[in-house]
This record gives sequence, structure tokens and C-alpha cells, in this order.
Amino acid sequence: MSNTPHSQHFDVIVVGAGLAGLVAATEATESGARVLLLDQEPEANLGGQAHWSFGGIFLVDSPEQRRLGVNDSVELAALDWESTAGFDRDEDDWARAWSRAYVQWAAGGKREWLHQRGVRFFPVVGWAERGGSGPRGPGNSVPRFHVTWGTGPGLLAPFIRTARTAEAKGQLTMLWRHQLDELVTGSGSVTGVRGTVLEADAAPRGVASNRIKAGTFEYYAPSVVIATGGLGGNLDKVRAAWPARLGTPPENMVSGVPAHVDGRGLDIAARAGARLVNEDRMWHYTEGIANWNPVWERHGIRILPGPSSLWIDATGNRLPDPLWPGFDTLGTLEHLRGTGYDYSWFILNRRIIGKEFALSGSEQNPDLTGKDVLAVLARARVDVPGPVQAFLDHGEDFLQARTIQELVAKMNQLTGQDLLNPAQIAGILEARDSIAENGPGTDGQIAAIESARHYLGDKLVRSVKPHRITDAKAGQLIAVRLKILTRKSLGGIQTDLDSRVLDAVGDPINGLYAAGEAAGFGGGGYHGYRALEGTFLGGCLFSGRAAGRHASLAWKQT
Repeated sequence: MSNTPHSQHFDVIVVGAGLAGLVAATEATESGARVLLLDQEPEANLGGQAHWSFGGIFLVDSPEQRRLGVNDSVELAALDWESTAGFDRDEDDWARAWSRAYVQWAAGGKREWLHQRGVRFFPVVGWAERGGSGPRGPGNSVPRFHVTWGTGPGLLAPFIRTARTAEAKGQLTMLWRHQLDELVTGSGSVTGVRGTVLEADAAPRGVASNRIKAGTFEYYAPSVVIATGGLGGNLDKVRAAWPARLGTPPENMVSGVPAHVDGRGLDIAARAGARLVNEDRMWHYTEGIANWNPVWERHGIRILPGPSSLWIDATGNRLPDPLWPGFDTLGTLEHLRGTGYDYSWFILNRRIIGKEFALSGSEQNPDLTGKDVLAVLARARVDVPGPVQAFLDHGEDFLQARTIQELVAKMNQLTGQDLLNPAQIAGILEARDSIAENGPGTDGQIAAIESARHYLGDKLVRSVKPHRITDAKAGQLIAVRLKILTRKSLGGIQTDLDSRVLDAVGDPINGLYAAGEAAGFGGGGYHGYRALEGTFLGGCLFSGRAAGRHASLAWKQT
């Protein structure tokens, strides 16, 4: 519900009602502050991108890990993070400090903080972003991906409840269709916000809303928090920021976030003196598929793959070790950008897709999202889960055939490019299948599958026993065309550990804070070049918590 405030003055203003903004706003209200929460979208978008997420949370040495026999520690997690991030710039000092603080929290109070708010986790811990490039290569050396029971909506629920309670008490005012245009400044401080009131719009969550001006607004507070997200929904900005180290930017991409994730808040903060850093660091997936039932334009879904699919590039060459499904996101992206094509392929069969394909997103996992235990257990009784079968039936990127020759013909027909040679693909499959049938031998991927199955979580729900992809008993052959899927900005507004925004010389801008993806999840890029997964939602929690607490402390001191 949108309210007309009785006053233009508040103790804290938070811009952006996604997870980071919700956490910042509720932390501030719990300290006694009167808070204004603004968002340019309709109220249906409360919670932002987190609503659509799988709910993955990075935890270290958790009870869930220990029950599965996983030995983890803060020291190991910190080492994994440092080697994965690859910090190498002068401006990485704050990012490195944020990363260390975050790992300590993930191994300390994070789970309890969430548990007290009613958040629970699925008992099987996922092993995302494994790396594979040696003992100190990038990646998680142990499983750390804890799926929230209830996925993204389940993670949001306690913060929405807290916000609604604060709203009912008059401590929190939420204004929708309020688009930030400018930060109000004076005497070296940020003192408020100005912007445009947009015309009401009944667009459902995620659907693009109008930008018709219906009025203006101006509100004041001694503390303003920017939590406006990144730029993954603005494909032109993604291409403009694309780094040369990842090759040329793709001409054709699918979007993993709605159009309103456009980077606009970053530009506004910069005009007020905020220092933007690491804008060329980004996190996009190579396993994107067009959503057969889209919510926003170019809506893409990410496949969370198990390790068994054969991965080939657009011309039919198998990807080199260790670029296997689920191992090294950015390494695979860099390699594929060097091929000159915007897509690649998985080749697999029905047995593999049934057990190894998970689809990222709350709406693609109705059993977990709905906290339906019986439905979760029923996954084991079907050969292909319903959401995956829907893509097999309707997805434009999914092809099925009985023979390699027929499958390759369909792949060439789909792209309109006669790039794939059936004999070449059959030869690659035969070489792979013969090793799968007789032991790992010299095939790194088959050895990786065998290794994965030593972890109980993977053996139970995420990997099939190595077998011939062409085995008729394993069901039809399947090809999936994979596109680049935009997701996260890893750089952003530089902040200190109190979430205070820093200027060009590294001094705090009085009254201005930043949280979530807008802050590179903390410090202007606490992931460095690469993420360990489960750290996007966690970064929103951690930086939003810090921003809300310190913004309210600043209010008390005024």
C-alpha cells in the first residue's frame, strides 16, 4: 500500500525495495528510526529479484554440511574465496576487507541470524562452482550451496513480514512508482532524494511498467541508502561494460533479470560524487535458455547442470578440461566468447536430464518454493520433473531425436547454420562413451563425475552413474542450445565496512550508504572477478544489514 507521508522528513531513506533494501529498511526500523522506502516499480515487485531466485545461500561449516560428511572451515572458505576472486587492483582493498568479513559471518552468525527469522534450509547442500583447475584454482573445494526451504520467496518472507509490521506501526512508509532522479546534496552531505512520481501501473511482478510522469517528489533524511541493484536487465549497458578479457560482447543474449534492473541508480550515485569501481567485472551464465513462458522481454532461465552432459561449442568441438557443466562459469564464458558464436550445446539423454537438470528460479521449483515435502519426494518417482518436461515440450532450445544423425540435423536447422558434422559429433560421443563404459581412463569429465558421486548429496540428487549417452535404455537423445544469460554486476559503488559510500579520493560521503548489487555486494566488488555462488543473496543480506544499522546510527548522532 502506498501512503502519502505527513512530512517530507525521515530519519533514513532507502531507495530500492529488493532484498538488500528490505533488510536495510527493517534493520533501521528495529533501531527506532522512521524510514521511507522508495521504489520505481509497482508494489507487486516487493522483494525485487530475490523473489525469482533459487534461494541459494553460502554457508561455511554448517550443520547441513556436517550431516553430509563435509569438512569445511572459515580458513578453507577464505582461501577458496581469495583464489577465486583474484583481487589485483588498488581499489580492491575495501572489497577484500568485505570478503573476509563476509566469510567470517557465513561461518559464524549468519545461519543463526536467518534461523531466528524463521529461515530453514533443504537438507542436501549443493556443490556449485567447483572450479577444477587444480588445488588452488577458482571454485568451492567443498559443497556450500544451501537452498532455502521456500526458495527466494521463503528467504524474503521474514523481511516482508517485518516491513509490514513496521508499516502498520507507522515506522516504515513504502512509496511505489517513485523513481529516483537525483540525490539532494548540501555542504558536502547527501540530505535527501528527488524524483518523479510515475503513473500507476497494474503490471504484474517482473513485467515492464510505464514511465509516464504523474508528478514529482522530494524527501529529506540525514541518511540515504542506495539499494537499486545492478544493470543486468539493460543489455546495452552490459555490452558497454563488457571487458576485453572476456572477448567481444554477445550480440544475442537472454536476460536473467527484469528490464528495471537497468543501472540507473549507479549513475545517479556517481553524479552525487560516489566512486564506481570494477564496472568491468560481471557474472553471466553460459547455460541460459529462453523461457518458454516468459515474464519479461528476452526472459532467460539458467540450467543448474549436473556433471554428465557433453558440452560442445557451436562448431562441434568439445569444450576443454576442466570446462565441464557446473565447474567454472567465467572460464567457460571466456572460452566460448573466443569461438565467435553466441551459443553452445549440451548433448545428453533423458536419464541425464531427469536427474541432473535443475532450473534456477522459484517459479521453476514449485515443490521447494511451496515447501511441499511430498512433491519434493515425488521427484525421485518420475523420470523427468514437470518443469524440465515443460521445457522439453515447449522450449525453443530443446531438441530430441533417436539417432545422432537426426539430432544433429535438427541442431543445424534450429540455428540456420550448417556448422555441425554428424560424423564429427558421433566420433566425440563414441570416444566419450567408450571411456564411460570402461572406467574414467584419461577423460577428465568422466573422472570428475566419479569423484562427484563420492559426495552423498551429488550421488542422491545431482548425478547419474557414468554410462553411454547413446545407450537406448537411457532414453531419447537430447540437445539443448545454451545462450549467454545476463545476471549480476560484480562491481559498483565503493563502500567501507559501515556501508558508507566513498568518493573519488576514498573519503566517506556524509549521509550516503549503499547495499546489495549496487555496492558490488560490498566494497564495490567483494567477489573480485568470480563468484562462489550462494553469495549474491547473501551479499544483499550482509550489506543491507550493515547499511541499515549504520545509517540508523548516523541518524541517532544527528
